[in-house]
Amino acid sequence: MLRRLLLRLILPAVLGSLLGFLALAVAVQDEPTLPATLLAIFSPGLKVAEMLIPAKHESLGSTFGGFLRVAIGVNAVLYFSIFALAGYLVDCRLSP
Repeated sequence: MLRRLLLRLILPAVLGSLLGFLALAVAVQDEPTLPATLLAIFSPGLKVAEMLIPAKHESLGSTFGGFLRVAIGVNAVLYFSIFALAGYLVDCRLSP
């Protein structure tokens, strides 16, 4: 039971959050040199945040904070779903 919870929820959530943050950091750093489609594949949070946040007219700190929350959240959900699927497949494979 604990292994199933660890493989399906906890480990994918931790790894998805870390990888989502790192994907955003790499995407922001290399945005001028990489094609937009490649950025959208590896860091969709960057493009989603670019579409949502400019519609607001607030202070710079609030806008930047909202941008980071949206981008990291979308990336974390994407990578969580990938790791959760991988955890599910590993759990099914290891179960008798």
